[in-house]
Amino acid sequence: MKADPTAQRRLLDLAGLDAELARAQHRRRTMPEQTAVEDAETTVRAHRDAVVTARTSVGDLGRDVAKLEQEVAQVAAREERDRGLVDSGSVSAKQVTDLSHELDTLARRRAVLEDAQLEVMERLDAAETDLAHEQAALDAAETALADAVERRDGVLGDIDVLEARRGAERAELATTLPEDLLALYDQLRARTGTGAGELVGARCGGCRIEMDRNEIRAVAAAAPDDVVRCEQCGTIVVRTEKSSGKASV
Repeated sequence: MKADPTAQRRLLDLAGLDAELARAQHRRRTMPEQTAVEDAETTVRAHRDAVVTARTSVGDLGRDVAKLEQEVAQVAAREERDRGLVDSGSVSAKQVTDLSHELDTLARRRAVLEDAQLEVMERLDAAETDLAHEQAALDAAETALADAVERRDGVLGDIDVLEARRGAERAELATTLPEDLLALYDQLRARTGTGAGELVGARCGGCRIEMDRNEIRAVAAAAPDDVVRCEQCGTIVVRTEKSSGKASV
């Protein structure tokens, strides 16, 4: 293949733009800001689960307290009724004795219920404290996530701008290149990641390997408009004033 030496030199500009675009794509795939967002999301999920667990515990204990309060109230109401009957003098001596026994039983039952109520209320207080702590931790984690997302989106915005700008420059530059030369360059770049490289001294700009003497002689003997390829990597070798001996064009 032949191509004007000036067009071949423009391949270096194209390769530079493609390298910058490749770095931007790599940056997008591996950006630590995205990792920070994912870590923050994991933390938020963990705290949300903890808040749900704590809220469930508070709800369960609250219902237990309410149930015990109702049972205590029922026993107290029964005590008040029995005591009223005893004090009224309207019941027989046997009934008074029975009511007195029942009052003793109710008093013991109320004491047990009140102890249980106090224990559950203490657990409820502790659960509410845990819930407040977990909610505060969740709020902090969500704030950290929002900050991480903002930083990531800022970096993504910069990458978007760079890719748009360099992409437009590449498209414009590509229109100045011969179609067959551009097609070969794109084919090589898709295969190896590098379509063209500058020959600096005897070193290929694609694979960074020094050419041997026979290859250098072949490059030097090539016409200025010959499209030369590296024997090692197949990359288009662009000859410049930095190239060895008569290989320069």
